[in-house]
Amino acid sequence: FVKVVDNGWERQPRVRYVARSPHGESVRSASDWPIPGTRWTRFYLDARSRTMSPRAPGAQSSASYHALSSDGLSFTTPPFARETEITGPLSARLWVSSSTDDMDLFLTLQAFAPDGKEYTFHGSNDPAAPVAQGWLRVSQRKEDPARSMPGRPWHIHDDSRKLIPWTLYPVEVEIWPTNIVLPKGYRLTLVVEGRDFARRGSAGYKGQFATTVYRGSGPYLHTDRDPVSFGGTSTVVTGPAQDSYLLLPIIPT
Repeated sequence: FVKVVDNGWERQPRVRYVARSPHGESVRSASDWPIPGTRWTRFYLDARSRTMSPRAPGAQSSASYHALSSDGLSFTTPPFARETEITGPLSARLWVSSSTDDMDLFLTLQAFAPDGKEYTFHGSNDPAAPVAQGWLRVSQRKEDPARSMPGRPWHIHDDSRKLIPWTLYPVEVEIWPTNIVLPKGYRLTLVVEGRDFARRGSAGYKGQFATTVYRGSGPYLHTDRDPVSFGGTSTVVTGPAQDSYLLLPIIPT
C-alpha cells in the first residue's frame, strides 16, 4: 500500500479484529468502529442482590465498602441464554458517594464459566488479564456532552470538582474497548472498588518482570494516593431514580 502497489489492501474492510472465545479465536471484519448495528445494552446494577441484568431494579438500595482496604462490590449477570458477542467500547454509569472529598473508582469486568472458573486473557501487561478495566477519579467527572458517545464518555480534565461528603453524584466511567464471545451459560461480573483489582487469596503468578507478583492488574499499580481523600467509605446506589448500569456493546448474530 505504501509503495502504491495494487495488492488489494485498500479494498480490505476498515476494521479487523480478533474475536476471543474460550473455544478459540477467529478474525472478523466490520465497516466501521464501533461496529454498525451494535446493540447498546444496559445491564442495571442491583445493590441489594449484587446482580446486574437488562431489567432495572424496582426499589432503591445501596452498598458500601472501604475504599483502600476492602474488595469492593461485585455485580453478576444471570447465565447468558445464548452465545453472545461483546465487542467495542464500554462504560458504566454509577451513582456514588464518599465519606471524604474525593474517591477513585476501579472497575473490572470478568467472565466466568458455568463451573465458576474465570476466563482470562494474555494482556499487554498481565498474563491473566480480565475482560476489561476502567478507572475514574470522581473529582474529574466533568464531561463534554458534544464529544461523548455511547460507551465513550469524554472527560475534559480542566478542573477538579471535589465532593461534598455523603453527597450522591452520577458519574460516567469509561472502560477500555474489548471483545469476548461468551458461550451459552457464561456470566459476567462487574467489580467496583477503590483500589487496583487483584484476585484476593491468590499467591499470584509471574509476568513480564520476574521479580513482580501479578494478580490481574499488571505491574504498574496505584500506590501513592492520599488516604485522607481516597481512603473513605464509598457507596454505590441503585434503583429506579438512580439508574446505575453497565453499558455493553452487543453484536447481533
